[in-house]
Amino acid sequence: MYVLGYDIGSSSVKAALVEIETGKTIASDFYPKKEMTMYAVQPGWAEQDPGMWWANLKLANASILRQSQVDPQDIKAIGISWQMHGLVMVDKNREVLRPSIIWCDSRAVSFGERAFHAIGEEKVLSRLLNSPGNFTAAKLAWVKENEPGIYDRIDKIMLPGDYIAMKLTDEISVTMEGLSEGIFWDFKENRISQEIMDYFGFKKELIPEITPVFGIQGELSGSTARELGLYPGTPVSYRAGDQPNNAASLNVFNPGEIASTAGTSGVVYGVLDEVKYDPLSRVNIFAHVNHKPELTRLGVLLCINGTGILNSWIKKNIVPEELSYNGMNALAAHSPIGARGISVIPFGNGAERVLQNRNRDSSFHGINFNIHSLSDLLRGVQEGIVFSFQYGMEIMEEIGMDIRVIRAGNANMFLSPLFRETLASISGAVIELFDTDGAAGAAKAAGVGAGIYASPAEAFSSLKKIMTVEPDNRNKAQYQEAYQRWKSLI
Repeated sequence: MYVLGYDIGSSSVKAALVEIETGKTIASDFYPKKEMTMYAVQPGWAEQDPGMWWANLKLANASILRQSQVDPQDIKAIGISWQMHGLVMVDKNREVLRPSIIWCDSRAVSFGERAFHAIGEEKVLSRLLNSPGNFTAAKLAWVKENEPGIYDRIDKIMLPGDYIAMKLTDEISVTMEGLSEGIFWDFKENRISQEIMDYFGFKKELIPEITPVFGIQGELSGSTARELGLYPGTPVSYRAGDQPNNAASLNVFNPGEIASTAGTSGVVYGVLDEVKYDPLSRVNIFAHVNHKPELTRLGVLLCINGTGILNSWIKKNIVPEELSYNGMNALAAHSPIGARGISVIPFGNGAERVLQNRNRDSSFHGINFNIHSLSDLLRGVQEGIVFSFQYGMEIMEEIGMDIRVIRAGNANMFLSPLFRETLASISGAVIELFDTDGAAGAAKAAGVGAGIYASPAEAFSSLKKIMTVEPDNRNKAQYQEAYQRWKSLI
């Protein structure tokens, strides 16, 4: 028997099939093989066609069915993870009205900032735990003002994962976790925020029915089952944004536990058991996957937009075509700590929350044509990404997070020995790497939602640690010198 997970990213869509008894991933794949198209009609904008997510889901799904040759009737539950904060709008016929305004689009910053001050900063932070800033609610406000013809045709709004659930089940719903990441959820009243709805003038009918994160959210429709080669009636029983889901995938459910990713964007995510917030809203707090009104489990999220995307930009535009990411990592390691004085600011992928929604852009500092080589530039890039993590983690510590152990999947930037060693040494935290990913995590979590596993602890008991990275205290002064030089530039 098996559980199936989909992870809807901005770079690709991944599918994973997990054996229930052993917890092993027996088949996985992702599409497209090159990064999905992201449309930037104007500087600071970022849009994707939801139909592209669905098309790539079908390709990934077909691949894992071919690989595994399992009987579709043996797939007992489906889980979904998605890129957070995106806005999908459909009309009464469930047709998408415009491309999705995705997580790194910064056009709506001013809308969120005005709401933050107009409603009242303390009131907003104590109820929503974040400024509306550049999240889904503010993006919808931008559409309302700038595309009124489209806004008037909206029947329901959704997050990206809600759109995929709609395609699977023919039903439209949202979760409390999804509403919280869109800045629609009032944690004080435990309901949709009336202040946000009133301030922006949104009709309550725009918000779909609320469904639990874990639980039967719908069943695979007959037409979609035929389209995907799956069995009709298979329950969709879990849905969460990619960072809460990544934390769940790493068995991070309890206070003090920390998870991290470093793909297109970089994230450090920790769990709190009491309501706290950053007065400047530089890190964000959302409902974690196991949050309930009677059990406070909040995810503190540090997000750096410009991390892995900087490394991929360097690969596309600077390094020789034949040099792989592994080759880049090896070459970067030839440069000493501090990259011989090069400092790289990675903030080149939209407004950065950690910088109070400033669009800082990326920049390179200290390059000397007589002494520096490609290895120094590559090390400077990786160190710059790590230093942006450390800058944000210092803010997390200000609101009570104790970052001693960071769990991560063995993927993306964490595949680089230099990256993980620098992160461990500058933060002082031990890094634990696990062989898992968001799609496999969503599959296991679907097993919890369908009652196949008795608890998350049972579902993730098979998680295997593959590596531990300790801080290098011998070179702590050198790392600190490079970090302080970098920090002085922002």
